[in-house]
Amino acid sequence: QKQACNMSALNISKKRKFVADGVFYSELNELFSRQLAEDGYAGLEVRVTSATIEIIIKATRTQDVLGEKGQRIRELTSVVQKRFNFPEGAVEIFADRVANRGLNAQTQAESLKYKLLGGLAVRRACYGVLRF
Repeated sequence: QKQACNMSALNISKKRKFVADGVFYSELNELFSRQLAEDGYAGLEVRVTSATIEIIIKATRTQDVLGEKGQRIRELTSVVQKRFNFPEGAVEIFADRVANRGLNAQTQAESLKYKLLGGLAVRRACYGVLRF
């Protein structure tokens, strides 16, 4: 259900479909976690409709994910379409704010990473991440 790709039309086994869906999801997750790490990337959700594939990116700073006038999200849409050979307009990407970033381990770890890389003392960085 995670991915409709062009494989739903073909007659493939359920095992292959689940593996293909998992590979699709993991490649998207890897791409977005590399591209959007500084923007508080927290995961993604893939919804397949009859006409399009909707990808919802969960992040703490959605404005940074969208970019200036939606430029960045259009670039990401283009990258996904080219990588997976989807037709133009078959992929829609949305940004969704994480409700409580304190409950998301991935955003907490990224926040701590950037505080430590910024030269903040370890104890101060950790307490800052826990408090927020």
